[in-house]
Amino acid sequence: NVGKSESPVKEIGTSERRGTTIRWKADPSIFQETTTYNFDVLCSRLRELAFLNSGIKIIFRDERLTNPKEIVFQFEGGIRQFVTYLNEGKKIIPEVPLYISGEKDDIQTELSLQYNDGYTENILSFVNDINTREGGTHLEGLKAGITFVMNEFLKKNAKLQKKMEKEEKLTGEDVRAGLTAVLSVKVPEPQFEGQTKTKLGNTEVRGIVTSLVNEQLTLFFEQNPKVIEQILEKA
Repeated sequence: NVGKSESPVKEIGTSERRGTTIRWKADPSIFQETTTYNFDVLCSRLRELAFLNSGIKIIFRDERLTNPKEIVFQFEGGIRQFVTYLNEGKKIIPEVPLYISGEKDDIQTELSLQYNDGYTENILSFVNDINTREGGTHLEGLKAGITFVMNEFLKKNAKLQKKMEKEEKLTGEDVRAGLTAVLSVKVPEPQFEGQTKTKLGNTEVRGIVTSLVNEQLTLFFEQNPKVIEQILEKA
């Protein structure tokens, strides 16, 4: 339902300030489980938004408390800083998360990735700032690109080739062991699948992401041979 205004917009004076203030309350007839806002849940989501939109400043203030609690989220490093946050306290390679970006057919892609000393895969994917927990074509494109690039570099490494069975290739699971990545795409007309609308279905996005990853990841590894050597050793 559309909210009904209490009164028409009216001028109340002049000001140098510009912007919009929106206030809302959860409707208990719709949100029947709870209408109480959870500080930690909101905190997590606002931090995510600040990482995904570098430079934006979000001030989160909880005035329900006797002494209001306030947190400011602002990350100039964007998703690269997001990856650093996710890998905090771990041994990592490279020292600074890799960042690549590009635009094709009005679809913007940003990717930051870094490996750590664990073997768990941690890839967060987003479409228009929506967390696509079920993945979709953008994530498929990323996985295909990484697997292809890793195997191409493996072919050129005679020492590591000896450790492989004849004609054996690295699998997707091999190359994503210990990988932490944040993938963010901006799609003008996204098509989401499933009941929760958290899986991207646009087929054209897959190829765009794969192509970008192939090109820029290859360039980075060519310029940083020690990094790709260490990642391949682990894989």
